[in-house]
Amino acid sequence: RSVSRKLSAVRSFFRFLHVEGIVEANPAPSVRSPKRERTLPGFLTQEQMETVISYAEARADSGSLLGLRDLAIVELFYGTGMRLSELHALDLADLDLVSERVRVMGKGRKERIVPLGRMAIAALRRYYEARDAKTQDTPGADPRAVFVGQTGRRLSARQIQNVIGKLLDGVSEDSGISTHSLRHTFATHLVDAGADLVAVKELLGHASLSTTQIYTHTSRER
Repeated sequence: RSVSRKLSAVRSFFRFLHVEGIVEANPAPSVRSPKRERTLPGFLTQEQMETVISYAEARADSGSLLGLRDLAIVELFYGTGMRLSELHALDLADLDLVSERVRVMGKGRKERIVPLGRMAIAALRRYYEARDAKTQDTPGADPRAVFVGQTGRRLSARQIQNVIGKLLDGVSEDSGISTHSLRHTFATHLVDAGADLVAVKELLGHASLSTTQIYTHTSRER
């Protein structure tokens, strides 16, 4: 990665020198970058994911804002495969629980529509009641944000990571499991179940099918 990054800087520099007429030719494009090995993404098994959801459901049964919110976050991550930055930026207007879909703004400001599963919708409906009470009664609360904290303000990406981190504690000893692993889990379980790779690509918002193809290597059954 370090060599590739430095080569990229050298290419940009020589391109500038060539455009400015400081050098007669640009030798940089002929230098090949080292080929990096693609590591398989970390993901949770079906049993591990069920354990995480069961734990989140048990906390939500108390009816607390935080418990209901955390269950909705997990269900949305696992049910849509969206990125952390995408979930963090969600506004109420992006979610349509009647049409059962969510509008996601991905990398490069590319918008995609992703269907919502019934478990995610049920969790969101329960959370909305507690969320609305919090945002209405708390000065300075953010009325647009989907996921808020005790202050009624939008959760930061770091706070969402902390929520997922606590739910993942004890589920897996693999240090490679993180918030982003829920996105990989979503894709891997879809491919395991026989989902079309092109459809998975669209759901994930990948620009290239080659990026999505890595999930075929994580599927033992396939």
